[in-house]
Amino acid sequence: MKKLLLLSSLVLLFIACGGVKKTQEALNVGNYGNAINSSLSNLAENKDKKGNQPYILLLEEAYKKNTERELQEIAFLQKENNPANLERIYDSYTQLKNIQQRIRPILPLYIRDENRNAKFSFNNYDEKIIKAKQQLSDYLYNNASDLLSNASSKADYRKAYDDFAYLNELSPGYSDCKIKQEEAYAKGRDFVKVSMINDSDQIIPSRLEEDLLNFNTYGVNNLWTEYHAQPRRNIDYDYEMQVAFRSIVISPEKVSEKQISKERQIKDGYRYAEDANGNILKDSLGNEIKIDNFKTVRCDFHQFTQFKAAQVVGNVSFKDLRTKQTINTYPLASEFIFEHIYANYQGDKRALETDLLNLITVVSVPFPSNEQMVYDAGEDVKGKLKNILQNQRFN
Repeated sequence: MKKLLLLSSLVLLFIACGGVKKTQEALNVGNYGNAINSSLSNLAENKDKKGNQPYILLLEEAYKKNTERELQEIAFLQKENNPANLERIYDSYTQLKNIQQRIRPILPLYIRDENRNAKFSFNNYDEKIIKAKQQLSDYLYNNASDLLSNASSKADYRKAYDDFAYLNELSPGYSDCKIKQEEAYAKGRDFVKVSMINDSDQIIPSRLEEDLLNFNTYGVNNLWTEYHAQPRRNIDYDYEMQVAFRSIVISPEKVSEKQISKERQIKDGYRYAEDANGNILKDSLGNEIKIDNFKTVRCDFHQFTQFKAAQVVGNVSFKDLRTKQTINTYPLASEFIFEHIYANYQGDKRALETDLLNLITVVSVPFPSNEQMVYDAGEDVKGKLKNILQNQRFN
């Protein structure tokens, strides 16, 4: 028991030392954020635990160095006087405040070897955060508004939308941000009208067509791209997607037969062992000795295979309606095979193995209709069409 306790203590000590070592390594390479997070995580569990003393010293040092570095970086960015730096400045001040708020609840932190409390120089960053936030909001609004007014592509509208969305999170209710965000969204979307063409000599089941054109099941209608199987009059479509079936081939219904002859020796009762004089022999316990009788049984096994196949071949193409150019074409092919095996027999079925015995309980079934065959092949087509749609990019 003592050995077990000692082993457990050594394991815990090893784990603890490993955590301290990794935190020290993070501090040494300037990854102050990780060092702070690791230290706070361990101290939050039990700040007075003797084994957590190293984390107090690491937190103290990491906090000091992180604060110095962030303030130096902010000063440099401010000297550049580049409005593109405003987000970085705002984020830095916010991060500095957040770190202070995470440390405050666990204070004081007592360092036993030095008989003192850890020192943390806290600052009030509220005014700086408010100022940076206002400057960043003004910059985002002006930049996005300019992009919205002078957009040369849908990518510009989408960038403007992203800036307005960020501004709305940063400063809800800022000017007419929400209205302009909606305008950028309306102008940044791609609309795709979808058509289906059947150049084969087979009828495509209506339920398959409905399934193929139900874009809600594909999960491809996203923020910027919308597919319409039923085009709307008030929309100026950007692209057209065409699903074309070029060939649908259905094989004839076929039943093939295979005959197997089986032969096996089986037990068929028994007889008593006799000596030369016709007397029944007995074993050492006085029991009469029995000898199994065997006979050969035969069976003709007839296996039938019902077979029918449907092959669908086509393609999916995407056309830019403004340039009238085809931008992408993908092959679309699938095959569905119906196969059903059943059997019967003539003779003694005891000659058959178990797998063959199982088949003689199966009977023939009606062949699926051509329409069902095409529909079943279409199930695989739907999966391939979904992959095409998920990989298709317009911009």
